[in-house]
Amino acid sequence: MLGLMQDRPLLISQIIDFAATYYGDVEIVSRTIEGPIHRYTYRDAQVRAKKLAEALRSLGIRLGDRVGTVAWNGYRHFELYYGVSGIGAVLHTLNPRLAPDHVAYIANHAEDQVIFVDLNLLPVVENVIGQLKTVRHVVVMTDRAHMPAQSKIANLLCYEELLADKPGTLEWPEFDERTASSLCYTSGTTGNPKGVLYAHRSTLLHSMMMCSGPVLPLSPANTILPVVPMFHANAWGLVYAGPMCGCKLVFPGFRLDGESVYELLDKEDVDISAGVPTVWLGLLNYCEQNNKKLSKMKRTLIGGSAVPLAMIERFWRNHEVEVAQGWGMTEMSPVGTFTRFNRGERSLPDDQRFAIIAKQGRPVFGVEMKIVDDEGKELPRDGKASGNLVVRGPWIVSGYMKGEGTGAFMPGGWFHTGDVSKLEPDGSMVITDRSKDVIKSGGEWISTIDLENAAMSHPAVAEAAVIGVKHPKWDERPLLIVQLKPGANAGKAELLDFIQDKVAKWWLPDDVAFVDAIPHGATGKVLKTELRRTFKDYTLPTA
Repeated sequence: MLGLMQDRPLLISQIIDFAATYYGDVEIVSRTIEGPIHRYTYRDAQVRAKKLAEALRSLGIRLGDRVGTVAWNGYRHFELYYGVSGIGAVLHTLNPRLAPDHVAYIANHAEDQVIFVDLNLLPVVENVIGQLKTVRHVVVMTDRAHMPAQSKIANLLCYEELLADKPGTLEWPEFDERTASSLCYTSGTTGNPKGVLYAHRSTLLHSMMMCSGPVLPLSPANTILPVVPMFHANAWGLVYAGPMCGCKLVFPGFRLDGESVYELLDKEDVDISAGVPTVWLGLLNYCEQNNKKLSKMKRTLIGGSAVPLAMIERFWRNHEVEVAQGWGMTEMSPVGTFTRFNRGERSLPDDQRFAIIAKQGRPVFGVEMKIVDDEGKELPRDGKASGNLVVRGPWIVSGYMKGEGTGAFMPGGWFHTGDVSKLEPDGSMVITDRSKDVIKSGGEWISTIDLENAAMSHPAVAEAAVIGVKHPKWDERPLLIVQLKPGANAGKAELLDFIQDKVAKWWLPDDVAFVDAIPHGATGKVLKTELRRTFKDYTLPTA
């Protein structure tokens, strides 16, 4: 029959093979946990990814098995991205910033067989090792000279020793492109975290979209520094899109302060970067305080939370760096919209151009979106109507792992994002509210439910509610609002001290406000809308 194409599967192993063959001498630069800057090439990375795959097989890892990582952005984590998925196993990236109970829950829910951990994150795994039901091996991502002298974990394995005697000649297997390649969990802000499984097919399609002209037009001339963590939604796809296009990659490790990020941007000639607003605020402040200019960087992708207009202006006016704002979710692999200038818009005056960037962007090819009312009826794209944002596309989740969270999925393949938005006639999407009572601080979600439950376990607390309050650095931070039991006494310091070991440290509220009564609606639910109105002008002590 005329017109048929070859039915070759899209597999992640093809990316590293392509990069090694056609961009073999291009560098991958990493700031390491051990200290020195590490340099090697795509050709080197391919061999080591194959050695890793051979080591995984020797540990009994087979198609579909989950392999966990607790690691920063670095070359060994990069090898895991390809070595694990390349043999049909599932790369499960765990967020080391989560509270121990969440780390244990996620590793058990995923049924991780092996966990790879960076040297300075080993305590994260040590704290929960007694709760892990399926983990057979823990591998420390370092060499023998830096292995810990003692650990709470018996029989720790050394990453470099695992690879040392492997030939690196493995032929990548072929399998169905819809096989799961990687796994990332939502933040568990409305109950337990849910697992989002990415497939090889969806990952490659998303990555090809990322390096397309209207999004990030990448080429071998570019150097990318992904500040966005590799434990969060595949580092927004940059660890796949970069090798596809022959870009030099620069990994910052765990040092994300302004000085450290500036040093790598400057010395490695980075022209494209990506991360959440909090990191960029630190960088901009460092540059301002030390009279530094970002002379090499030309563009930065910012996502995770809304980008302040002042940040867009500072990047352009002080450094001639163009900001591109992206919006998406773990469930969307994650990018759904991106700053895209239509014909003639790039030459608009600065203020008009900044106003376009300050919106959440326009949908990328492959993502359909619409807004609907509570009955599911589509609302107009007139920039006035606000509705529930729903999306669908080839790299958007069709269900959570183990069949959980079915309420988020609608007829016709639409996924309910939980955001309330406006769609404008020119295609721009603007987030107007959140349907979930979660707080987004520095690009990371904070669960109000967990904070409230922790506070209400104090014997003096009758009821507690947590809302987000504006913060100049973190976008928003939690405010704990407490109604004490009659005759009971408890101060701010006592309450914060009480809950500090029950949640992640960075979740701790910045302040505590005491009220006579917490408002409730007709159904008994706390009226957080009323609390937000009451405390809308509240100034946190950390602001």
